[in-house]
Amino acid sequence: MHEAGPAAGARPDLRPGRLKVFLGAAPGVGKTYRMLDEAHRRAARGADVVAGFVECHRRRHTEAKLDGLEMLPLAGHDCRGGRYAELDREALLARRPQVVLIDELAHTNVPGGGRHPKRWQDVEDVLAAGIDVVTTLNIQHLESLSDVVEKITGVPQRETVPDEFVRRADEIELVDIPPEGLRRRMAHGDICPPERIDASLANYFRPGNLIALRELALLWLAGRVDEALHKYRIEHGIGEVWETRERVVVALTGGPEGETLIRRAARIAGRSAGGELLAVHIARSDGLAAGVSHAALAAQRALVEDLGGSYHSVVGDEVPTALVDFATAENATQLVLGTSRRRRLERFLTGRGIGETVVALSEDIDVHMVTHERAGRGRLLPSRGRSLPTSRLIAGLVAGVVLPVLLTIVLDRMRGTLNLTSEALLFLVAVVGVACIGGVVSALIASLTAALLLNYWFMPPIGEFTMSDPDSVLALVVFAVVAATVAAAADRSLRLSRRAARATAEAETMSSLAGSIVRGDQTIPALLERTRETFGMETVDLAPEPPDASSGTTTESGRRVRASSDPAMVVAAGSGAFLVLRGRTLPSSERRVLAAFAAHVGAAVERARLAEAAAEVEPIKAADRLRTALLRSVSHDLRTPLAGALAAITSLRTPDVDFSEEDRAELLESAELSLNRLNRLVDNLLALSRLQAGALNLELRATALEEVLPAALDSLEPLSADAPGIDVQNLETVPALQADPPLLERVLANLVGNAVRHAPEDRPVLVTASSLDGRVEVRIADRGPGISADDRERAFEPFQRLGDRDNTAGLGLGLALARGLAEAMDGTLTAEDTPGGGLTMVLSLPVASDAAAGRL
Repeated sequence: MHEAGPAAGARPDLRPGRLKVFLGAAPGVGKTYRMLDEAHRRAARGADVVAGFVECHRRRHTEAKLDGLEMLPLAGHDCRGGRYAELDREALLARRPQVVLIDELAHTNVPGGGRHPKRWQDVEDVLAAGIDVVTTLNIQHLESLSDVVEKITGVPQRETVPDEFVRRADEIELVDIPPEGLRRRMAHGDICPPERIDASLANYFRPGNLIALRELALLWLAGRVDEALHKYRIEHGIGEVWETRERVVVALTGGPEGETLIRRAARIAGRSAGGELLAVHIARSDGLAAGVSHAALAAQRALVEDLGGSYHSVVGDEVPTALVDFATAENATQLVLGTSRRRRLERFLTGRGIGETVVALSEDIDVHMVTHERAGRGRLLPSRGRSLPTSRLIAGLVAGVVLPVLLTIVLDRMRGTLNLTSEALLFLVAVVGVACIGGVVSALIASLTAALLLNYWFMPPIGEFTMSDPDSVLALVVFAVVAATVAAAADRSLRLSRRAARATAEAETMSSLAGSIVRGDQTIPALLERTRETFGMETVDLAPEPPDASSGTTTESGRRVRASSDPAMVVAAGSGAFLVLRGRTLPSSERRVLAAFAAHVGAAVERARLAEAAAEVEPIKAADRLRTALLRSVSHDLRTPLAGALAAITSLRTPDVDFSEEDRAELLESAELSLNRLNRLVDNLLALSRLQAGALNLELRATALEEVLPAALDSLEPLSADAPGIDVQNLETVPALQADPPLLERVLANLVGNAVRHAPEDRPVLVTASSLDGRVEVRIADRGPGISADDRERAFEPFQRLGDRDNTAGLGLGLALARGLAEAMDGTLTAEDTPGGGLTMVLSLPVASDAAAGRL
């Protein structure tokens, strides 16, 4: 993204201007009219409003709204033989109004004169100078949607604005109109000239296109509103759920019931318009993650994405808390969980499960417990908790005292039925149970309590803390040692189990990250967002240097990370890259995983740098390839016509051969044809080299197609008897083009000549033209063998002769040169199938401006 410097006249202490964007789904919905209406309202309130650039497109109602507004003079710029009016940025900054109207945000400025390439970059300078800007934009000009719009409408979008710039706008207002209303407005001539109405209604302004564009605009704006709501909730510390729209979170464990839960959650989300499905898996460090099936999780993630949802993986020690925290952070309205796979005995021994705990913590979030075929069919014995929260530690300490006392009471009532050894073993079992509940400290307390009780109640002399029998002393000592050893071993086993479980959770998280990278989600913003959601941070940014404690720093994306009272966590992510995280404090165990994430981000940054370096080298490689191909081709293709001409002239100069007049005329004609072919080859080579060197001089002006095409056809070689004819239609119905006439003539000659070479003799080459959305499309269709879809782009590379009948057709520069010249005139050249077989070349060029067309 271009980063504009400080605007002329801007002061460091000046607040930036506010940006308001009128966003439309399609041309003609009334964005400019609404912008002018907004200007009149602000002027009526006493604001200093200036119209910096307003494009009315000859619409009388819009032009009438300009009355009463101050118009800033436009700056005239010469380019390619024409003169164009542009926004006068310097005059605007010198005038310094409170509010300025700048229409058509996606406009490309006329090059030269030190101006920015794009108008939105001029708007950046104006905003930096403290001037409020009101502007307009169509949804098809958003960078992230341009390819989607092209698939819908078939019209490529060359002028785009970065989404990030538009999202920074203080206000975005959607200008909407139903498709049928817009088509009526088009039919009445309120959008485009009468000669373009039928073509527009039949192409770009079809009802299906307009409905799709309208939906794109609504969804994009809804996403922007959702971001603003999320930011507001964070800034104001709002934790409760606001049911602005249905967000359904489904919890996945990696078990076989996952697909049932996902489909159930998708049905719940689909009951309301705009419902959103989010699947979350909690990578646990308490041991239960060890039973996760990663293959099942991968399949479930694919199912979620197929259903239009998103998949998330979060590290959390307490699954219910982590799940509710995630749902609250995402402003979820409903949670979908599967019923417990534990059996009744297991639930009785281990207490309430995750589902019941989530219900208790969910507050405003509705919880759906979905039954499934695996419910109640888990393992018989519980998987004991492998982490010891405070509640477990307290329970262990209490059990260390209470359990030996209760056992003493029971054994006292059974006195005489068991011997001392059996009683000691029962106490030992109690100590081991306490160790499993509360760890080694609780076990030591239980061991001490049990030893004292065993000595006092069951070892003679009973009722005293003394022992007269050496065997009893030895038994008590052995009991204490065994109890302490068993407790320590049990505690160590639990600790090792926790470490293994933690390693499993970390490996699971890294596996999920690696899967994202393999699927192509390795862009830096995606990795940063995944890091933020995995570790539950408020923000995660990438900065070229650690943030200064007082002034902050600027991230790689251009966003300023300001200093904050909350300390930021900084993690190195490679050379010249640092992750800046704000939010909760991470324990050391999670920082280890964070370092791995940082390594992936650093690798992505390095790949981006290498891609930029490779892009810089690519032109050099292309030039080298061109040079190599030229040397290989010139040796034959240039020599062939040269040899033909030389042979004819040599024959004529032979003194001992007396040629008749007919033979002499035939030899002269052969020499002339060979030299003409040689001349065309050399002209194509020179033109292509000038194109690649950027030294081609253009003189763009209004050009009538019906005047250029006959000259292009006349320049072709004389057609043989078996050559197909050329059928020209509809040239007089299209407006004048903005083109360089000699270059356009060469483009058409190359395209028609290429079509004639491949068309069968009984099927003429068809040349037609039509206008659509400010451009003219010329189609040259043949009924030849065509080109496969995989080879179409190769056909436009220099020195390619795909499908030529022989090797005397030239260097293979015709299509490459035609595309290069078309793009130099702000046009495009593409290939598509001819209905019924063959190849159609589609040349698209802009329509000449009204003033230039009037001079034609």
